[in-house]
Amino acid sequence: MIKKYQTARVQLKRVAYVLLATVAFAACKSKHPTSVKPGKKSTATGIAYNQKEGFQVKSFKAPNGGPNLVFIEGGRFTMGALEEDVLNSRDNRERTVSIQSFYMDETEMANVHYLEYLNAIQRDSSEEVVKAALPDTTVWANPLSFNDSYVTQYLRYPAFRYYPVVGVSWTQAADYAAWRTEVVNNELAKKGQKLGNAGKGKGKKGGFSLKRKSKSAPEPVLAEAAPASNAPARMSIESGMVLPEYRLPTEAEWEYAAKAMIGTQYLDENQANQRIYPWDGSSVRNPKKGRKQGQMLANFKRGRGDYAGIAGRSNDHAIITDEIYKFPANDFGLYNMSGNVNEWVYDVYRPLSYQDVSDLNPIRRNGYLDEAKNYDRKNNQSIIDDKIRVYKGGSWNDVAYWLAPGTRRSLDQDSATAAIGFRCAMIGLGRNK
Repeated sequence: MIKKYQTARVQLKRVAYVLLATVAFAACKSKHPTSVKPGKKSTATGIAYNQKEGFQVKSFKAPNGGPNLVFIEGGRFTMGALEEDVLNSRDNRERTVSIQSFYMDETEMANVHYLEYLNAIQRDSSEEVVKAALPDTTVWANPLSFNDSYVTQYLRYPAFRYYPVVGVSWTQAADYAAWRTEVVNNELAKKGQKLGNAGKGKGKKGGFSLKRKSKSAPEPVLAEAAPASNAPARMSIESGMVLPEYRLPTEAEWEYAAKAMIGTQYLDENQANQRIYPWDGSSVRNPKKGRKQGQMLANFKRGRGDYAGIAGRSNDHAIITDEIYKFPANDFGLYNMSGNVNEWVYDVYRPLSYQDVSDLNPIRRNGYLDEAKNYDRKNNQSIIDDKIRVYKGGSWNDVAYWLAPGTRRSLDQDSATAAIGFRCAMIGLGRNK
């Protein structure tokens, strides 16, 4: 009898707690309209939304970005090099900046992703456009190294499908991002996937082609081709069913995402320490006890002539590149932010960017401040102009120094190497968290 009484008492307590929680939640629930739940009528005019001939304001379910994207919560961080400046370049001094929330690809773009792109544009673009998109597989060629098999096999052989694509220039990477934007949005409309309650698209979509006005044009120019008859129309931006553009990340976004300082938090905005690499500590080996203790945390060149270690103990997995998911992700869930391949970022290279750019969402665009004519490239006094782009991250062919997110290098946007790939980013779609 006593047990039954105690059981009933416990159950009544639970019911009471549930009721209290419900009341508290109802009391805390905001009565004000929000971007996601705008209400039934305008707070400015009192006119009801969504009447037959009136202003349409539907409820909206905030999207989670596009395929392969990871949400990166923005914030303040110390941007710049933490390693000793061995090259004495002094081009990335420490300074505090803030980055708006954004999305970034979980992985580097792989060969299979780029082959999908090539297959698509072969069907609806000119031969000239297709040729311009082809990666330079000869980046593997070396008269004094037997890399012949990589020249012919690396891009297309199935065993390399999920290895990072290389031999891609900055311009080609930007073109890929533009194509991907169009394809992802067309696929969302085609399947009727609702990012809001706007309903399914009806009608026809415009085809897609990639054409630059000239070989020297710095940015990709998009043009619509003849419409197809079997797919829905591109939805309007107001519908909430259109994702923003995929693009190359800015240098600040890339460095912020690589450092992943979210993993070093204490209370009250205090951080335990800075990070030299995308992981804790000053070592490139796994410090945790267990089977993986002492193993490399990235794919890089360990020393002169040492690309992986000895047979049986090749603990950075690969002589050249490795699969895009091979090494542990950082605290944002991003793979290979150090090592495997360097990655293109959006910014034009300038040695003094750190003192010129804004401290909010910094970026270095071409044609603004610190003009290329100041460097006298025409007379071979410098290599800097408005086509020199930054790349970051270190690669299979780089020593550990370049694994630090604060280091930076540059290359002409139409050039490519076997050690540079890319990943894409996207604006945070109104999200802060």
